[in-house]
Amino acid sequence: MSTATVNVFFYGLFMDAEALRAKGFHPVDGRKASVAGMSLRIGRRATLVADPANTVHGFVMGLSHDEIDALYAEPSVADYRPEPVIAELADGSRIPALCFNLPPAEAMAAANPEYAAKLRALAIRLNLPADYVASIQ
Repeated sequence: MSTATVNVFFYGLFMDAEALRAKGFHPVDGRKASVAGMSLRIGRRATLVADPANTVHGFVMGLSHDEIDALYAEPSVADYRPEPVIAELADGSRIPALCFNLPPAEAMAAANPEYAAKLRALAIRLNLPADYVASIQ
C-alpha cells in the first residue's frame, strides 16, 4: 500500500474530512482552497464545469492513491474522472491538485435540491464565503 499522498481538491460533500474519516479514509493537511475558472453544477451530485468568470471554493486534502481509488470506486461517484487543477490556498499560494468531475455529457443531470441543501449546510459549517454559499443551488 502506498503511503504517499496526493492533493485532491474537494468541492462537494467529500470536502467534509470527518465524513471521509467515518468511511475509513485518512485525509491529511486539509486546507481551504479555491479554483478559478470553474462553476459548480448540481445534478445527482456536484460537479464542476469550465467557466472563466467564476471561482469554486472547497478544500484540498491529501489522500493516498489507494484511498483515492477506493473513494471513487463507490457506485455513486464511479463516473467521476480526475482532472488537474491549480488550487489557491487561503495564504495566496497555489498548488497542483486533482479534482474529480463528471464527463460533460453527465454534468447536466436533473437538479437535486436535497443534495444542494446538504452542500449549503456543509459550506456554512466549513466557513466558505457567504456569497459562494448563497450560489449553491
